Amino acid sequence: MIPVHVAIIMDGNGRWARQKSLPRIFGHKQGVETIKKIIKAASNLGIKVLTLYAFSTENWKRPVKEIEALFSLLNIFIREESKELDDLGVCLRILGDLSKFPCNIKTEVEYICKITSKNTGLQLNIALNYGARQELVHAFGKMLECGIENPTEEIVSSFLYTAGQSDPDLLIRTSGEFRISNFLLWQIAYSEIYVTDKLWPDFTKRDLEDAILEFQKRERRFGGLIESNID
Repeated sequence: MIPVHVAIIMDGNGRWARQKSLPRIFGHKQGVETIKKIIKAASNLGIKVLTLYAFSTENWKRPVKEIEALFSLLNIFIREESKELDDLGVCLRILGDLSKFPCNIKTEVEYICKITSKNTGLQLNIALNYGARQELVHAFGKMLECGIENPTEEIVSSFLYTAGQSDPDLLIRTSGEFRISNFLLWQIAYSEIYVTDKLWPDFTKRDLEDAILEFQKRERRFGGLIESNID
């Protein structure tokens, strides 16, 4: 069974560049190329939702020049790939707060989200200026504004950036790090986690397929027991 929703913490761009004695920006450039390939691979494999962790709320702590370079790459990606994504039937949604981003990027992002909003193919979520704790604070604030005093799990989910989507079945993290890094803390409560030593720029369709094969071997209990294990 193919997971409906796959989320990926794309880690290792900087290390990839360092291993090759290149500036970090080269790692980010190669990481963007990997993003393009994995979007197409996910669509071809029949994955319904793909969520990519692109820029966290903590990433503002990085050097200004690196942040500016990341913004430039994002702008180029959106401008150059908007038609390709639309042709693939991809529907793009941004998870996070774009208010701190440059106006030109916000305009480009809003435009591509609008033109792909009615597409029925792969739902692509790109997490930008995203932090799971901040997402929950934002959701709780909206619930208070609406006068909701006794929220259920369903109500909380409806106020998250991922409202209306299924939770991730599979969470992949590249570069061998065993951390969640403030990513989709509510949504991944029962996700299967797969960690690979591959750095993100080296991650391929085959690696995605390997993660899915591993996912298919697992018994998902959701807090319960498999009948054969009940005494």
